[in-house]
Amino acid sequence: MKKNIGVIGMAVMGKNLALNIADHGYSVAIYNRTYEVTKNVLLENPNANLIGSETLEEFVNLLESPRKIILMVKAGKPVDAFLDLLYPLLDEGDIVADAGNSFFLDTIRREKAAKEKGINFFGMGVSGGEEGARFGPAIMPGGNKEAHAYLKDMLEAISAKAEGEACTTYIGSDGAGHYVKMVHNGIEYGDMELISEAYHLLKNVGGLNNKELADVFTEWNKGDLDSYLIEITSHIFKTKDDLSDADIIDVIKDNAGQKGTGIWTSKESMDLGIHTSVITSAVYARFISSLRDERIRAHAILPSHTQTTNINRNEFIEKVRKALYLAKVVSYAQGFALLKEAAQQYKWDLDFEAIAKIFRGGCIIRARFLNRIAEAYTKNPKLDNLLLDDYFLKIADDSLFALREVNAIAILNGVPAPAFSSAINYYDAYRSDSLSTNLVQAQRDYFGAHTYERLDREGSYHYETWGKDVK
Repeated sequence: MKKNIGVIGMAVMGKNLALNIADHGYSVAIYNRTYEVTKNVLLENPNANLIGSETLEEFVNLLESPRKIILMVKAGKPVDAFLDLLYPLLDEGDIVADAGNSFFLDTIRREKAAKEKGINFFGMGVSGGEEGARFGPAIMPGGNKEAHAYLKDMLEAISAKAEGEACTTYIGSDGAGHYVKMVHNGIEYGDMELISEAYHLLKNVGGLNNKELADVFTEWNKGDLDSYLIEITSHIFKTKDDLSDADIIDVIKDNAGQKGTGIWTSKESMDLGIHTSVITSAVYARFISSLRDERIRAHAILPSHTQTTNINRNEFIEKVRKALYLAKVVSYAQGFALLKEAAQQYKWDLDFEAIAKIFRGGCIIRARFLNRIAEAYTKNPKLDNLLLDDYFLKIADDSLFALREVNAIAILNGVPAPAFSSAINYYDAYRSDSLSTNLVQAQRDYFGAHTYERLDREGSYHYETWGKDVK
């Protein structure tokens, strides 16, 4: 009997995805470059509907036509290396889906090369980590729409469910799936940084201990801030260290790593000319966090000149909650603005309502207010910016002063809050009908004859006598 689908790569994500597929009634062939790993998966899961292959040729021959293969290997050169080995063994019409965190331009290149061979290549974003892969991730496939029909039922079966709907849909052609996953990860960076800054402010300005922090985040998770990241944050503050008597949060170093998707998002936003300052500030925050030894030396040398702020603790907690919510809205607005521009740039027909719904379950940024984002795009699929939707206008009206106050308190107390600061600066720039960049235009024309545009007439102009008539 030929198997329904094959999975290449039996590390944690690939193994869990294969088991998830098998759980839903599909027969799965599995392959790993090191056969010992494949054997261990079979031994650990004797009752799963899996069959292992020692060679790639055997693996391919086990699959029904058209062959459907999910590639779950490290992004970059390993993907290309496997494709070079795989393609000579495949037939026209077969389907290969790269489910790793590949860069979308690599996916566009690979899809084009596969098409020339008659093979359908998909860049398939998968979010949810180890648990998501095993029990239901958010899945973002991009590739040939007709070929997606062969994957659709299986992807809907294995994906997370939110309000009865599968957290997957066809995203678009070539690199669209991996692009949406990249922006998801960028939003995730911003979300995590904002939550961490809220924690830092509550601890260092509000004076909350870990138990109180856990209680606050638990309470927040019952309201508009209800989300996976808020939930796990409340759990973190309750967790005791397994190597000492301390709370684990107090023994973890303040330097955070990254795998590059946040950087990709920031670079892409600059290439397309889209303002994603909350996401980018989160990337920079991780950069400076890595300078721990240098920061410790600077702490002993650089003056602070801070001003302690007298606060009512309960009022401050509520201000931080409101500020966090509005700043999160700004972060998502920036992410969706990038998706909108990318759709035009790369000629993708992105469905923003569907994308928001995908993000509601399985993935790391899943949150209650994604329903509100979906509703905003249901009402107006061509919405310029989420902040202009009626619901989010009300959030801004209710929370704007809190965001201003929290930023002011952070600055006066010397508590770095770059994502909060980026959020309010973006908001004020976006709502401004008069920015300081008229002076930038004048400066560029003065020193480089770059020309300037006028308020009172169309066209570009150059002022010939800059400085010559100044007395």
